[in-house]
Amino acid sequence: MTSRSANLPLLKLLGISKPIIQAPMAGVSTPALAAAVSNAGGLGSLGVGAMKAEAARKAIRDTRALTDAPFNINVFCHAPAQADAAVEQTWLDWLRPQFAKFNATPPDKITEIYTSFVEDKAMLEVFLEEKPAVVSFHFGLPPQSVIEALRAAGIRLLASATNLQEAQIVVDAGVDAIVAQGIEAGGHRGMFDTAAFDESIGTFALTRLLACKFDLPVIASGGIMDGAGIAAALALGAQAAQLGTAFVPCLETAIDDGYRRAILGDPAYHTTLTAAISGRPARSMVNRFTTLGRQADAPPTPLYPIAYDAGKALHGAAKAQGEFGYGAQWAGQAAALARELPAAGLMARLEQELAEASRGLQAFAS
Repeated sequence: MTSRSANLPLLKLLGISKPIIQAPMAGVSTPALAAAVSNAGGLGSLGVGAMKAEAARKAIRDTRALTDAPFNINVFCHAPAQADAAVEQTWLDWLRPQFAKFNATPPDKITEIYTSFVEDKAMLEVFLEEKPAVVSFHFGLPPQSVIEALRAAGIRLLASATNLQEAQIVVDAGVDAIVAQGIEAGGHRGMFDTAAFDESIGTFALTRLLACKFDLPVIASGGIMDGAGIAAALALGAQAAQLGTAFVPCLETAIDDGYRRAILGDPAYHTTLTAAISGRPARSMVNRFTTLGRQADAPPTPLYPIAYDAGKALHGAAKAQGEFGYGAQWAGQAAALARELPAAGLMARLEQELAEASRGLQAFAS
């Protein structure tokens, strides 16, 4: 640990000793993963955006059973989807031949498979009762009254931003820190408005822009896989780095065998942004579903997360026949640097690499 990182105000605010945040990764993270990262001095995270409120309560309690350290709970703040029966039926009809390859048929109807936190009062009540140390927001922010209620409960708040305009909204809302999500990041783009032009700003450029413009602490996120990347983010003004893809192959995650083989093999060298799987732009390893989504005859994708209902059904049908290439194999642009380790081992490796990289930067500066 460098003396600089040991004195970063954000670490004290979050109650952690290392400038490393494990990204929430709904469907990938587990209580065991979050607890291992927090026990090692970082901030472990759980993605509960796809859970019902009581399932989130159980996840929080299961994590607390494994650690006394702070950890982060992440929710999705997307605008609730407006169903469009014609668009959804056209999408299902277009996917029908893919289902047929696995002796299956598409669902008769697809629906919004989980509730946005902007209107999930039950989830808010769970947070106010359980009081996790940190709650983070993706895809936007909840109503200001919700932010104030969480702050009044003593909960620290983080929110992702993909550009300066979104970051300004985060600052004005009174959130404690900005997660600067670069275009390199795996998983869903945190864009507040998917209809708006995406400037596709890279992690380091966005981190530096936000660190120079705002007083709020900045957390760099996207394409950071090792201690050298963390050191670079800190040098650009971030007070911590959030790593997701680096933790995906950890032994404590919930990924299936196909996802694990892909991220530890050649597919990790090839990622792309796709909306076909879920209905929102997200970075995945190139697979059968992302290739399908690039076809010229692809019809308009239903809104998120309605499209995800079809995506999960297709993945389930294919997986039952041994084909994993239709899954949401989210990964950032440097995924090929991922290492299969227990989370505690990866944290130790990251700390060692960060110290070495920091010494190198100091030697260069002198």
